[in-house]
Amino acid sequence: MCGIAGIVSFENRPVHDWELHGMCDAMTHRGPDDSGYFLSRRAGLAMRRLSIIDLASGHQPVSNEDQSVWVVLNGEIYNFQQLRHDLEICGHVFSTHSDTEVIVHLYEDCGTKCVEHLRGMFGFALWDERRQQLLLARDRLGIKPLYYAESAGRLAFASELKAILQLEDTGRDLNPRAAAHLFAFLTTPGDESIVEGVRKLEPAHVLIASAGRAPRIERYWDLNFEPDRSRPEEYFIEGVRSLLNESVRLHMVSDVPVGAFLSGGIDSSAIVAGAARLTSDRLKTFSIGFREPEYNELDYARLISRQFCTDHHELTLGSESFDSLEDLAWHLDEPFGDSSAIPTYMVSKLAAQHVKVALSGDGGDELFAGYDRYLVEQSERDRRRLPGLARTTLAAVARSLPEGFRGRNYLRHRALDGAERYLDAVTLFRLDGFLKLFTPDFAASLAAFHPVQPRAAQMRESRLHWLSTLQDADLRHYLPLDILTKVDRVSMAHSLEVRVPLLDHKLVEFAATIPPEMHLRGGAGKNLFKRAMRGIIPDAAIDRPKRGFAVPLSFWFRGNLRSQVRELLLGERTRRRGMYNTRHLETLLSRHEAGRNLDLELWTLISFELWYRTFIDGGIKRTMRARAARMGEAGRLVS
Repeated sequence: MCGIAGIVSFENRPVHDWELHGMCDAMTHRGPDDSGYFLSRRAGLAMRRLSIIDLASGHQPVSNEDQSVWVVLNGEIYNFQQLRHDLEICGHVFSTHSDTEVIVHLYEDCGTKCVEHLRGMFGFALWDERRQQLLLARDRLGIKPLYYAESAGRLAFASELKAILQLEDTGRDLNPRAAAHLFAFLTTPGDESIVEGVRKLEPAHVLIASAGRAPRIERYWDLNFEPDRSRPEEYFIEGVRSLLNESVRLHMVSDVPVGAFLSGGIDSSAIVAGAARLTSDRLKTFSIGFREPEYNELDYARLISRQFCTDHHELTLGSESFDSLEDLAWHLDEPFGDSSAIPTYMVSKLAAQHVKVALSGDGGDELFAGYDRYLVEQSERDRRRLPGLARTTLAAVARSLPEGFRGRNYLRHRALDGAERYLDAVTLFRLDGFLKLFTPDFAASLAAFHPVQPRAAQMRESRLHWLSTLQDADLRHYLPLDILTKVDRVSMAHSLEVRVPLLDHKLVEFAATIPPEMHLRGGAGKNLFKRAMRGIIPDAAIDRPKRGFAVPLSFWFRGNLRSQVRELLLGERTRRRGMYNTRHLETLLSRHEAGRNLDLELWTLISFELWYRTFIDGGIKRTMRARAARMGEAGRLVS
């Protein structure tokens, strides 16, 4: 695991070593153990390494036998041992025992299709000196990130946005399309960043660039939901068990100790059950709780820990967690509306005190239909569809009611149908909200890119079962943009590698063949996965009510953090920015303080404001110097 960076020049503009050093210094947290550089006339590759596999000789960049192909890898290739065996039979000579080296030899045999043979999580860059060609690749599900930007005949790339912002020719303009996506869906989009001109390589894609032609982007893998109704449930139960066991075994390969996050829910408990059987020592597990009882799930985690005799560590959080917000904004790289980043940041900090690698149960809700919103959609679909006239009348009544009137949003929601209705339930600020929340010019710039209708159009084109359509949308959008982005950024903030066994692509492909009607039964989701785990983990973990990684922000924002929130959103510094309609912000805060739960709206605005202060107002290089001074570090900075 590490942070990678690089620059390729396809014109006569040189690549400087100090540029590569500056990019890497911005990501020291991703790889505190080592650094490495490759520099030729047209290309430079760089990395910061967190040593996990082949501690002694796994230095990067790694080359092939004649040093004509070089690669830097962020991630892990879980099938590298089998790949190495096959490549050695074909005559390839290895100089290390690392997983990274299999990529260069695969490339020699398969070219850009080498990525199709990899089983793991990765973002990598490969430079072919002979062809003068760059290959960028990202794993199938989007577990590891990869940003890139083109400017003045050069293409720069990195694991984090802040590394690309070290380059003098990278602009600092806000991307309105990304900001619109943030305020609608809590995240920036899959192919663009919050900074204009800096893009993201999407999951399951490669970018191929060479002189004299525009970079081309190709998809190398896609997930197809194709239910196999010829098989009984027992076939899928056994298949899930078998593939999950295999995946956990592969994800346990490491030359350093491996632990696991443990919430006490079915997903993390299933991972802990498999991992505990495969470790000779007691598996270390890590949990986060809250002082507010209705948000605290530590009792479930302790139950699983006792069941599998883990070495359990836990931390209980209060509103003082907000003391880490500046560091959190720095590490998230972009504004981020999911407040579960706070406890995930803290549990990663806890785990990093004991291990370098932790397993996570992310992905189970998408694969096995565990989200409550799927059940809500099922219920709304089961109701008799309202005729068009009735929906039009409801919409008119809703519009006539004053904003904040109880029942207004319900009537407006009931007036919708199909994809628009589902997306309405997961949208934070709707188009009319943009127009009220921001000043007219800024609101207009965002409203032009409001993403709900394009997303709804995509969903309407689906020919899948309605549940498969929702799962597919979440696997393509919510999982990589929210869940996996959050886990990657906040875990690497503490130099912790997090692996996600449920997202092994072999298991994902198998799950996509499960008939959707096997998932939702008896008013609950994950029916098939629950049956698969019955007898493996305690019934209490299987039958407990589902609860997301909720944070008691509503209590905190009305209590100890009330003045801090008001300063962030209504203070003079924010007002001078001229983006917000401060009267409407005041209305939102007053409603929240009066008892309406608007914590998610407020948190997203806070996250945007903190990002703006960190990366735009302060200037990223000045911010790096301030952080280095605060942490007692002497980082090399681009002058």
